[in-house]
Amino acid sequence: MDDFTHGKAVELAPGVRRVVAPNPGVMTGPGTNSYLLGTKNVTVLDPGPADAEHAAAILRAVEAGGGKLVQIVTTHTHPDHSPCAALLQEKTGAAVIGAVIAQDGFQDESFSPDREPAHDEIIDADGAALRAIYSPGHVGNHFCYLHEQSGLLFTGDHVMQGSTVVIIPPAGDMKDYIDSLRRMLDYPLKYIAPGHGGLIAEPAQELDYLIKHRLKREAKVADKLAAFEQVSLEELVVPVYDDVDPSLHPVAQLSLLAHLLKLEKEGRVERNGENWSLI
Repeated sequence: MDDFTHGKAVELAPGVRRVVAPNPGVMTGPGTNSYLLGTKNVTVLDPGPADAEHAAAILRAVEAGGGKLVQIVTTHTHPDHSPCAALLQEKTGAAVIGAVIAQDGFQDESFSPDREPAHDEIIDADGAALRAIYSPGHVGNHFCYLHEQSGLLFTGDHVMQGSTVVIIPPAGDMKDYIDSLRRMLDYPLKYIAPGHGGLIAEPAQELDYLIKHRLKREAKVADKLAAFEQVSLEELVVPVYDDVDPSLHPVAQLSLLAHLLKLEKEGRVERNGENWSLI
């Protein structure tokens, strides 16, 4: 299960395989996970980046099992998750399901779904129920999907193995993110299958940890903000993320802004131009 060889189909559960895209990196780990659901009428969940090699690997895996690709489902439209949908649809005619959002500079402009999912909708995945769970936070059009037969929750970038998720305002929202994590606790989960990395056991424990981690970081934001009369994001990120490699501070600033916007909505901080202060 921990085999992340690019292009290789690895079985995770009956009727569930993973093919990892060749886009490893700091933000993507071993690469984007594309999941193949079913063996006859196959659904690809998160087709990945617009990479011809990855598209070919997915189709080889589908055909090796004697199946055909009939459906493409996306968790969200960041460029490491959805662009391969266009390549796969062109080759197979498979239907594309996913939600769209206004362009904020980070979205896949090629993405054009045949329809959008609804919260708690059941999608047929070769006879298995695939439940769509609306999970905004990382971005406003994010859905997680629960494969009810296996108990695997496909989380895209909502939960990742080994790192916390970057929240990028305005499409990303910290309050929505924490609320979405809490929503996941209402479902019968056996494993988390993230968009990057391996399966995560003890899903309720992991979700609880992430909620507490975000709230602890939020408390640290307020604590460090108290030391300044007014402070910019560039200045504040240093003490708030002193446990993070400084090379990642530009990315951490995005999540810091998301924390500050949540606190602003709650009337706990205020903004004056580019600076922030406690109320």
